[in-house]
Amino acid sequence: MYEAPDRYKRMIAARLPDGESAGIARDSDPASPLKDVQLIARGQLAPFFALTNIAAAVLFAAALWGSVEASLLLGWAGIVGLVNFLAMRWSQSQAVTCVGRAGHSVPLWMMIGDVVARALVWLSLPVYLFPALSTSGQIIAGTLIAGVGIAGLGLVVVFACAVAWMSAFTVGMFIALVFMQSTVAFQQLLAMLFVLGVSIIGILTVARWASGQLKTNADMGSQSESASLLLQEYEQRGVGWLWQVDAENRVGYISSRMGALIGKPSTQILGHSLPSLLGAHTDLGRVLLDKQPFTNLEMELRTARGNRWISLSGDPIIDTAGRFEGFRGVGLDITDVRHTQERLTHLANVDVLSGLPNRGRVRQLLGEALRGATAGNVPCAIMFLDLDGFKPVNDTFGHPKGDAVLQAVAKRLCDEVSTDGHVGRLGGDEFAIVVPDAQSRRKVEQLAERIIVAIAEPYSIDGVEIRIGVSVGCAFGPIDGATVDDLILKADLALYQAKDAGRGVVRYFSSELQSEQEDRVRLEADMRAALESRQFYLAFQPLVSAKNQKLVGFEALVRWNHPRRGFVPPNVFIPVAEECGLMGPLGELIIEEACRAAASWPEPITVALNVSPKQIILPNLPNVVSQALSRHKLPGNRIELEVTEGVFLDSSSRSLDILGRLRSLGVGIALDDFGTGYSSIGYLNKAVFHKLKIDGSFVRDAGTRPGNVAIIKSIVQLAKDFRMSVTAEGVETAEDFERMRQLGCDTIQGYLFGKPLSYERANQLVLGLDARKLAS
Repeated sequence: MYEAPDRYKRMIAARLPDGESAGIARDSDPASPLKDVQLIARGQLAPFFALTNIAAAVLFAAALWGSVEASLLLGWAGIVGLVNFLAMRWSQSQAVTCVGRAGHSVPLWMMIGDVVARALVWLSLPVYLFPALSTSGQIIAGTLIAGVGIAGLGLVVVFACAVAWMSAFTVGMFIALVFMQSTVAFQQLLAMLFVLGVSIIGILTVARWASGQLKTNADMGSQSESASLLLQEYEQRGVGWLWQVDAENRVGYISSRMGALIGKPSTQILGHSLPSLLGAHTDLGRVLLDKQPFTNLEMELRTARGNRWISLSGDPIIDTAGRFEGFRGVGLDITDVRHTQERLTHLANVDVLSGLPNRGRVRQLLGEALRGATAGNVPCAIMFLDLDGFKPVNDTFGHPKGDAVLQAVAKRLCDEVSTDGHVGRLGGDEFAIVVPDAQSRRKVEQLAERIIVAIAEPYSIDGVEIRIGVSVGCAFGPIDGATVDDLILKADLALYQAKDAGRGVVRYFSSELQSEQEDRVRLEADMRAALESRQFYLAFQPLVSAKNQKLVGFEALVRWNHPRRGFVPPNVFIPVAEECGLMGPLGELIIEEACRAAASWPEPITVALNVSPKQIILPNLPNVVSQALSRHKLPGNRIELEVTEGVFLDSSSRSLDILGRLRSLGVGIALDDFGTGYSSIGYLNKAVFHKLKIDGSFVRDAGTRPGNVAIIKSIVQLAKDFRMSVTAEGVETAEDFERMRQLGCDTIQGYLFGKPLSYERANQLVLGLDARKLAS
């Protein structure tokens, strides 16, 4: 099959329309790759087609020379020669000027017209003379007409032209033999028709095959040229480079850009070992030895411009016999990408405020230390640190100063730890320290003690002195935990224990602590079940007037009688409820039962109940109280909510807002355990409190400690100034009662007048039992 020369291929591919190719060329697609190939092949075959026509005309003239007028034969032969010569030149010209996007269009009808015109010129004299010829002359004419059809082989590149040529000679033969006075014998006629039939079938078959081959060649040429252009673009745009090695890993081709990176002209690199040129990288040698495809093999390369990172991908070259002939592939300079990734990784692993490793990076460091401890049989340690008293710093001095304190804490921790471990910030006021070598437990204990002392030193921020502390929980791996998560959990448990122990201390994980944690988890599950089955109930401790010792109300205290554990103290289950988010539903139960009890008692009797700091910040608390009052048709002044000074530690403005909404319902608000916690005198003028309650520790020690008497006097006077009443808690003796009455307290609460009672006992007391009998 004919194959177009390289210069024609380049012309064809240069105007490849987006990688698509036509089938049989049409006028509507004048710039298709196939039509270009057809024009080029047609121009190549034009001499054969023209010479065949001319030779046949000469044979016809020679055969009839002497029997037909010579001038007629010569004139006809000259016209046939001239027409075919001009048509040949025209076809060759079109093969150059009419290809490509800039070429002029050659309509298909014009090419068919050229073929039909030449056929008519050639057939004109034989058909015209056929009736006047002798039998031998007709045989010669018929044979040549049938034979000239074979010249259609020069038209097979354009199927329609081949059809037109064969059709013209078939019609000519039919006219000569049927409509003219033919004297040719039947056997000879069959021979002529056989020759013509074979020519028609053969030429049309070859033409169809040729068209398909030309289409395939056009498509492959276009795709090959497109691939070549894309590869050139790939290299010229600086995206990457190409490389190829033989079976011995010797460079057969490499882009100039790669040569520039290595520092040698690409011509000097040819024939050298690629792994050696790239620094004898073992991973590259291994993948080349495996003779398998590989992608994104990254390696560091030393160059005159410093160290660079490159990425190689390659595929093995296998010949048709299945033999391995080397590799070819692409390469990329990924230095900038690596630097960007390193920066992003650094940012992802570092706490922005302190510059320390963040939570994710601390986990990685702990994982590395734990693997080293397991492999080397040398324990590691993880310390969790939580700052004590830091939240009031933000509330009092603002977040900028709080951030400055955190940065100062980070520096002190790094100074104390030095090279013995890694300091990280987990977020907020929580830090962590990973100690890879904790073989000396005493050394770890001394480090924890130094840290506690260092953090407790005052911080001077913009002339303001700030003091905080730190609690530390520590666990050792793999002794306390064999995984990162397990070890973190154990350190967290130790930190909780340090917080519960009074803060500013260090605690180490122990099996007893694990048991306590497991018990706490079980207790939480039991609390959830207890809320559903209503195992919680209220006990009521009497409140009496200091003036006449008459019953004025009760304080409702929540109690839990566990089916298996028995009586669970409030100081055990209340913290659990606060931590696990159960304070909301538990508080709603307490409010509901307190309102139910108060509604069953006459007007003077009030019911006070405690509200947790975790509950006071719930936005729906006023709605819960309002709905309970409405359900039991109870005035708001029959209910009193007691809060501690702890409500002002976090979100004080939100707490005051909720207290104000409660006060607008008519509900009394009492400040419980006044004087034992943080100073909250500044909140007394917010018009939300109607009562102060003096903690029982002041009451009990007032008889032996004159200072307590002075404190109580001050509290009573402060309450009077703010038009508040005062309740003394923890009154257990007649002397305590008389002292509190003389100091000006309005209401008395304590075992002297009764322990917490069930609702039934409290109801009996309300219905008429003498309060003095209860005291005896």
